[in-house]
Amino acid sequence: MGNWRDNIRQVVPYTPGEQPKRTNLIKLNTNENPYPPSKKVQETMDQITGWRLYPDPAASKLVHALAEYHGLNDDQVFVGVGSDDVLAMSFMTFFNSDKPILFPDITYSFYDVWADLFKIPYKTKALDEHFNIKSEDYKAPNGGIIFPNPNAPTGVLVDLDFIEDILKANQDVIVIVDEAYIDFGGVSAKPLLKKYENLLVVQTYSKSRSLAGLRIGYAMGNSELIKALNDVKYSFNSYTMNQPAIAIGAAVLEDEEYFRETTEKIIHTREWFKNEMSELGFSFEDSKSNFLFVTHKSAKAKDIFEAAKEKDIFVRYFDKPRIDNYLRITIGTDEEMKQFLNFVRAFLGEE
Repeated sequence: MGNWRDNIRQVVPYTPGEQPKRTNLIKLNTNENPYPPSKKVQETMDQITGWRLYPDPAASKLVHALAEYHGLNDDQVFVGVGSDDVLAMSFMTFFNSDKPILFPDITYSFYDVWADLFKIPYKTKALDEHFNIKSEDYKAPNGGIIFPNPNAPTGVLVDLDFIEDILKANQDVIVIVDEAYIDFGGVSAKPLLKKYENLLVVQTYSKSRSLAGLRIGYAMGNSELIKALNDVKYSFNSYTMNQPAIAIGAAVLEDEEYFRETTEKIIHTREWFKNEMSELGFSFEDSKSNFLFVTHKSAKAKDIFEAAKEKDIFVRYFDKPRIDNYLRITIGTDEEMKQFLNFVRAFLGEE
């Protein structure tokens, strides 16, 4: 027997939310937007030509549109195939110290996967009993910091003063704020880019833009950080963005009215759903995302998860320390949330 297996990199991969292939179900497990994207998507698709050619490796049209939308220069924007691609590139580019990077113990579960994959030392910092990040935990020597805002899967938001406090204490490393859910009730850290050259803000089209299937993510930072990201990208894969993603990504930014309309619908449904869940005996921290992270006073989360799945209702269950009695429930349409509530009432015997 050869020893070739000794040279294979062994990692524990990220586990994405289940993507069932059948129809006629209620899918509340992967935080997708329940509403269709802007009509600009189809209008733009009908105009795309030149499919035989490679796309623009710089994705210049999309970069320019994002820069203009956010009031930045083109050299302050980096784009990638979903924010996961952008974040993975950021880990490779910025986290190269012998000191450990820091992130919360309950957070987006891809962070430790990337750290292991790229052989980056890391330490997790425990959230408090209300799932809050403790700023003092991020003032120890480190090789970089990353956290989502709002956090996932908890939905808890920190304000700009909190983020600036961390930045002030960590000006020799890169601080990444992952804002996948910022459009559902938070304020972006983008204004802090003017004061802190070591800040990188990452956003995505997957949630609030209803374009998870197209895979568009981007980072905003000072031009030196963006150049470093592009250098790594061009050393890895020059053509990361396809033609539809570039064209559609730029076009939908023009439809601000529809963007605001759909995000406000989700926020409205979320606030109503909070009240309904409280009345049913669930507790949760105040979410500013498009999901709730809930636990029940008597019913076990895993039992609810499995019973819901039998009824073709999918929510997310994490079998992990500290959160193994919680469910993450995506905010869908009003009708979907009513059907979920009906299921819960029956499960709890409250019909």
